[in-house]
This record gives sequence, C-alpha cells and structure tokens, in this order.
Amino acid sequence: MSFMGKRALVCMKHVGLNVCADPFVNSGMTGTNGGVVVLVADDPSMHSSQDEQDSRFYGKFAMIPTLEPSNQQEAYDMMAFAFDYSEEIHLPVLMRVTTRMAHSRAVVEVAETPRQENELNYNAKASDWVLLPAFARKRNVVVTGQQKELEEKAVASPYNKFVEGTDKSLGIIASGIGYNYVMECFKDGCPYPVLKISQYPLPKKLVRKMLAECEKVLIVEEGQPFIEDMVRGVGEAENIMGRLTGELPRTGELNPDFLKKALGIPSDENFAPCEDVTPRPPALCQGCGHRDVYTALNKVLEDYPNARVFGDIGCYTLGFLPPYKAIHSCVDMGASITMAKGAADAGQWPAVAIIGDSTFTHSGMTGLLDAINENANITVIISDNLTTGMTGGQDSAGTNKFEAIVRGLGLDNEHLKVVVPLPKNMPEITQIIRDEIEYKGVSVIIPRRECMQTLQRHLKQKKAAEKAAQENK
Repeated sequence: MSFMGKRALVCMKHVGLNVCADPFVNSGMTGTNGGVVVLVADDPSMHSSQDEQDSRFYGKFAMIPTLEPSNQQEAYDMMAFAFDYSEEIHLPVLMRVTTRMAHSRAVVEVAETPRQENELNYNAKASDWVLLPAFARKRNVVVTGQQKELEEKAVASPYNKFVEGTDKSLGIIASGIGYNYVMECFKDGCPYPVLKISQYPLPKKLVRKMLAECEKVLIVEEGQPFIEDMVRGVGEAENIMGRLTGELPRTGELNPDFLKKALGIPSDENFAPCEDVTPRPPALCQGCGHRDVYTALNKVLEDYPNARVFGDIGCYTLGFLPPYKAIHSCVDMGASITMAKGAADAGQWPAVAIIGDSTFTHSGMTGLLDAINENANITVIISDNLTTGMTGGQDSAGTNKFEAIVRGLGLDNEHLKVVVPLPKNMPEITQIIRDEIEYKGVSVIIPRRECMQTLQRHLKQKKAAEKAAQENK
C-alpha cells in the first residue's frame, strides 16, 4: 500500500509487534511513500498477554516517531496527524495505546468531511526499498540524520506541553494516559508544573526545563520506566522519582489511587470485595470441541507417564487449568510444534503438540514443515473449531484447507487423520491418538467441530434468513 502511495494502518497488540519486528524495523530504513501508522496496544498487568513489554522501546530502536494519546479525543485526532506526519517525514509512525485506553469509550468530535484517499503513484525510489547493504547504509545515514529534526518537532508538538505551576517543590512528567491520571488527582488544578509527553523522541529541551525549575520530579508513565530510564541516565539522581524508586509500582497498571499515594493525597473510599461473589476462573465453553480433545488425549496419556504436551495460543490454552491439566507449556504462537520437535530431538517420547486452526495458519506451518523434513517423532493435533474463537469469531484463514496444507507440506497421507470430537466418538479418537503416538515419525490429527459461540450465531442467522424468506413469499 505505502509503496504505491496509499495509506496503511497496521493494528496489533504488543506481542504481535514482536512477530512483525523484522518488517517494522526495516520499514524505518525504507521509509514511506503513502503514510504508514502502526497502532500497538500494550497490556500492562498482563490481562491477556505473556509479558508487560513497552512498545515505546521499539519506536526508539527503529528510530521512528511514537505517539501516545492521553485521552479518547487525542487518540482520534492523532490518527489523522500520524498519517500526515508519516508522509511529511517519509517514515512510519508508531501509535501506542494501553489497556485502559483501548477499552474505553467517550464522545469525540469528528471531522466534518473524510479525507480523500491518496491517488496511486510511482514516487517510491527502488534504491530506498531495496535494502542491499550498499543502499541500506545510505538510508541509515538519512534516517539517523532525521533524529534531531524529529526531536525538535516533538518539542514543538501540540501533543507535548509544559504546564506551569506555582509550587516548584515538585514537577511531574506524565506520558499518555498517565497525564489523565495526574489531572484526576487535582480536580481544582495541579499546583505543580506538569510536562505532558505524548510524542516522541523524548523532548529533551522540555525535560531539561522541568529538571532546572523543580526540586524533585515524579515521572508518571504507563508501562515500563521508558522515560524515567532516559531522564535518570546512569546517575543515581535522588530528585527523580517514579517506578524505579518505588513511589509508583514497578509492575502492573497505574491508576489514580497509586498516584495519589505517591503524591501524599488521600484516596477515595474503597470497598472490600463482596464475599457472596465467588471468583470464577476462565473455562472452556460447555459443548466446546476442545473439551473432548483433551478428554481423549488425557485418557490415552494415562498409559504414558512421561508424556509431554506442548500447547499454543488460543482458547485451548485453558486446557492447562483444571479439570484437564493437559498441557506442559504455552510460550508463543507456533511454539507447540517447534517445542515438541525440540523435545523429540532431545529424546523425549511421546512429544505431542496441540495447536488451534488459526494459530496453525499464523505461525505453525513452518514448524510443521521443519518437523516433516526431519521426520521428527511427534504427534501434532490441529484442533479445528472452524473460527478464530479467542478474538471474536472471525473466519480462520485456513478453514476447509488444512488437509491440503498438511499434504502440501509433505506429510504422508497415511498419518493424516480427521476426527469429529464428540463423546460418542471417543473410542475412535482415543485409538487414533494412540496409534499415531506409537508411529515413529510425524503424524497430524485434525479434530474438527465448530466453536459453540459461532455455531449459535450461525444458527440465529439461519433462522432469521428463513423467517425473512418465509415472510417474502
């Protein structure tokens, strides 16, 4: 899109940025033709993620500007700004939001008329987009040379501002939604100077002004101590406070109560959890096909006390919890097959991988190809619920193609099995699992039954369509 002059928005969460790190970093080297905005949602407190990483580090690493909205209106306005800015400086722009921002709603003022789509153009220079070392070295000089200009633009940005205060005993540097929390703590106005940062590179000129004017500085940022690290440098400055010094929690999300405690402001009244409400851990839906897969697998593995089952990212990760307790690892997308192969190479038997249909098309195929090429002694279960269940029920890219994909990767058709995971089919499923574990090589079992959530949705749609057709007769 960008190469041909069109605009492109790429959306993912923070661990998704790990997966696309190669093209992301290299996009800073190629530059842009049409504007490119990479919108990344970080997950402090790890509500549904493996780590608390802070994507601002990626922006600094790739030498591209980063935006971090402090409220919903700013998030809306920043998107238009980000595309214009990307086309002005010919670099991608990273926009970073966090859990609270991503899960919030507000009334925002929108543009009266939508911006016209870019025309197709041929302005992209091949020498910029072919990253052979001889050309990439030239681009590296250009991008490195842009950093001073990007910092100057951050100093002048409408999204970064220095708000004067009467009490210079403390200054507050607040980024993104952290600025919102600061304002929440001072409903009648903050008495301390506040530096709001929502555009990077770090506006060092404004930071120096804060350090020069205030006796102490509290740094409020959601995520890792990205700004605090840079402001502190290698010194042990006692007048810089934040996550690294304990005034704010080192891990997890911030909230106004944490900030009030750091500022010595009494918190609002809190209420104890109701004792009548019992915590309910997440569980696989009633009727879910993954349940029958784990039931069958556990039954077979009773005869293999040293079996190891390598899980993957999806609803079926809940197979780790009671009552199944069926998997021994879940690290990242695609790791089930590669870890099973690594374990088998180390001498483990049986080594079983369980991966969902969507995750298999996302990150599992190359691992399976490697296992097939080396005839690793593993059993791979692709638990196919005909949808992308964990993220809302989108269509899975490989639906109705998995047998063809697996055969195309080179698997012997004799050891590709498809089953329907239902209690009535338990004898057949358990026998197939047992046979394929005993086979000394790669085997793939595909249990296939539609997700209960999308099944109910499709049944409702079918009934509505039948009713409409009947009324139109």
